Amino acid sequence: MTRPRIRVAAYVIRHRSAPELLVFDHVGMPEAGTQVPAGGVKSGEGPEEAALREVAEETGLLTATVVRRIAVEDKPHPDTGQPRRTSFFHLQAPADTPDEWEHHVHGDGDDAGLIFACRFLPLPLKQPLADDQDAWLGRIDPHWTTVTGNSQ
Repeated sequence: MTRPRIRVAAYVIRHRSAPELLVFDHVGMPEAGTQVPAGGVKSGEGPEEAALREVAEETGLLTATVVRRIAVEDKPHPDTGQPRRTSFFHLQAPADTPDEWEHHVHGDGDDAGLIFACRFLPLPLKQPLADDQDAWLGRIDPHWTTVTGNSQ
Protein backbone atom coordinates (compact mmCIF):
# COMPACT_ATOMS: atom_id res chain seq x y z
CA MET A 1 0.00 0.00 0.00
CA THR A 2 1.36 3.41 -0.98
CA ARG A 3 1.77 5.87 1.88
CA PRO A 4 -0.20 9.08 1.36
CA ARG A 5 1.53 12.38 0.67
CA ILE A 6 1.09 14.51 3.80
CA ARG A 7 -0.28 17.96 2.95
CA VAL A 8 -1.93 21.02 4.46
CA ALA A 9 -4.53 23.48 3.17
CA ALA A 10 -5.27 26.91 4.66
CA TYR A 11 -8.59 28.69 4.98
CA VAL A 12 -7.34 32.24 5.63
CA ILE A 13 -10.31 34.28 6.83
CA ARG A 14 -10.46 38.08 6.99
CA HIS A 15 -13.29 39.71 8.93
CA ARG A 16 -14.63 43.05 7.71
CA SER A 17 -18.35 43.74 7.29
CA ALA A 18 -18.60 40.04 6.41
CA PRO A 19 -16.17 37.11 6.61
CA GLU A 20 -14.00 36.61 3.52
CA LEU A 21 -11.76 33.76 2.32
CA LEU A 22 -8.32 34.25 0.75
CA VAL A 23 -8.12 32.48 -2.63
CA PHE A 24 -5.87 32.68 -5.68
CA ASP A 25 -5.86 31.90 -9.39
CA HIS A 26 -2.83 30.95 -11.52
CA VAL A 27 -2.22 33.86 -13.90
CA GLY A 28 -2.31 32.46 -17.45
CA MET A 29 -3.61 29.03 -16.28
CA PRO A 30 -7.39 29.34 -15.81
CA GLU A 31 -7.75 25.55 -16.03
CA ALA A 32 -6.08 25.28 -12.59
CA GLY A 33 -9.17 26.85 -11.00
CA THR A 34 -9.53 29.01 -7.92
CA GLN A 35 -7.70 27.58 -4.91
CA VAL A 36 -6.68 28.15 -1.31
CA PRO A 37 -3.02 27.91 -0.25
CA ALA A 38 -2.06 24.23 0.05
CA GLY A 39 0.93 21.95 -0.35
CA GLY A 40 3.16 19.30 1.12
CA VAL A 41 4.59 19.18 4.62
CA LYS A 42 8.40 19.19 4.58
CA SER A 43 10.48 16.74 6.60
CA GLY A 44 10.78 17.92 10.21
CA GLU A 45 8.05 20.52 9.77
CA GLY A 46 4.90 20.61 11.89
CA PRO A 47 1.53 20.92 10.15
CA GLU A 48 0.76 24.41 11.54
CA GLU A 49 4.21 25.59 10.45
CA ALA A 50 3.60 24.09 6.99
CA ALA A 51 0.24 25.89 6.69
CA LEU A 52 1.85 29.25 7.48
CA ARG A 53 4.71 28.53 5.04
CA GLU A 54 2.32 27.59 2.22
CA VAL A 55 0.32 30.80 2.77
CA ALA A 56 3.54 32.85 2.65
CA GLU A 57 4.93 31.01 -0.40
CA GLU A 58 1.74 31.08 -2.49
CA THR A 59 0.32 34.48 -1.52
CA GLY A 60 3.16 36.44 0.11
CA LEU A 61 0.96 37.02 3.17
CA LEU A 62 3.11 36.97 6.32
CA THR A 63 0.57 38.23 8.86
CA ALA A 64 -1.80 35.25 9.04
CA THR A 65 -2.10 33.33 12.29
CA VAL A 66 -3.30 29.76 12.87
CA VAL A 67 -6.60 29.41 14.72
CA ARG A 68 -7.00 25.59 14.63
CA ARG A 69 -7.02 22.43 12.54
CA ILE A 70 -10.56 21.74 11.33
CA ALA A 71 -10.39 18.53 9.30
CA VAL A 72 -8.16 15.77 7.94
CA GLU A 73 -9.11 14.46 4.50
CA ASP A 74 -7.87 11.30 2.79
CA LYS A 75 -8.46 11.85 -0.91
CA PRO A 76 -6.41 10.87 -3.97
CA HIS A 77 -4.83 13.51 -6.20
CA PRO A 78 -7.39 14.46 -8.91
CA ASP A 79 -4.93 13.94 -11.79
CA THR A 80 -2.52 11.22 -10.64
CA GLY A 81 -4.71 9.21 -8.28
CA GLN A 82 -1.84 9.12 -5.76
CA PRO A 83 -3.01 8.99 -2.11
CA ARG A 84 -2.98 12.24 -0.15
CA ARG A 85 -3.79 13.13 3.46
CA THR A 86 -4.57 16.82 3.85
CA SER A 87 -5.00 18.67 7.15
CA PHE A 88 -7.21 21.73 6.70
CA PHE A 89 -6.49 24.71 8.95
CA HIS A 90 -8.45 27.82 9.83
CA LEU A 91 -6.19 30.89 9.80
CA GLN A 92 -6.97 34.52 10.54
CA ALA A 93 -5.78 37.49 8.44
CA PRO A 94 -5.78 41.09 9.69
CA ALA A 95 -8.80 43.18 8.61
CA ASP A 96 -6.46 45.64 6.88
CA THR A 97 -5.04 42.98 4.51
CA PRO A 98 -5.37 44.29 0.91
CA ASP A 99 -8.42 43.21 -1.12
CA GLU A 100 -6.32 41.79 -3.98
CA TRP A 101 -2.72 41.55 -5.22
CA GLU A 102 -0.46 39.53 -7.50
CA HIS A 103 2.24 37.36 -5.96
CA HIS A 104 5.31 36.11 -7.84
CA VAL A 105 6.30 32.75 -6.34
CA HIS A 106 10.01 32.40 -5.50
CA GLY A 107 12.05 29.52 -4.12
CA ASP A 108 12.69 26.05 -5.47
CA GLY A 109 9.25 24.41 -5.10
CA ASP A 110 6.89 23.26 -7.83
CA ASP A 111 5.22 26.69 -7.94
CA ALA A 112 8.49 28.69 -8.36
CA GLY A 113 8.17 31.25 -11.13
CA LEU A 114 4.37 31.22 -11.19
CA ILE A 115 2.25 34.30 -10.65
CA PHE A 116 -0.83 34.01 -8.45
CA ALA A 117 -3.66 36.56 -8.45
CA CYS A 118 -4.78 36.67 -4.81
CA ARG A 119 -8.07 38.07 -3.54
CA PHE A 120 -10.67 37.72 -0.81
CA LEU A 121 -14.12 36.30 -1.58
CA PRO A 122 -17.16 36.74 0.70
CA LEU A 123 -18.43 33.68 2.54
CA PRO A 124 -20.31 31.56 1.75
CA LEU A 125 -18.67 31.07 -1.64
CA LYS A 126 -20.94 31.19 -4.68
CA GLN A 127 -18.88 28.58 -6.58
CA PRO A 128 -16.87 25.60 -5.32
CA LEU A 129 -13.07 25.77 -5.38
CA ALA A 130 -10.80 23.55 -7.47
CA ASP A 131 -10.59 19.95 -6.19
CA ASP A 132 -13.47 20.70 -3.77
CA GLN A 133 -11.04 22.53 -1.48
CA ASP A 134 -13.99 24.39 0.05
CA ALA A 135 -15.55 21.15 1.39
CA TRP A 136 -14.62 21.85 5.02
CA LEU A 137 -15.52 25.55 5.37
CA GLY A 138 -18.75 24.55 7.14
CA ARG A 139 -16.62 23.11 9.96
CA ILE A 140 -15.58 26.66 10.85
CA ASP A 141 -19.09 28.08 10.54
CA PRO A 142 -22.09 26.14 9.14
CA HIS A 143 -23.20 29.32 7.32
CA TRP A 144 -19.99 29.17 5.25
CA THR A 145 -20.83 25.94 3.44
CA THR A 146 -20.52 26.67 -0.27
CA VAL A 147 -23.92 27.38 -1.79
CA THR A 148 -23.43 25.01 -4.75
CA GLY A 149 -20.76 22.81 -3.11
CA ASN A 150 -20.59 19.97 -0.65
CA SER A 151 -22.33 19.98 2.70
CA GLN A 152 -20.03 17.83 4.83
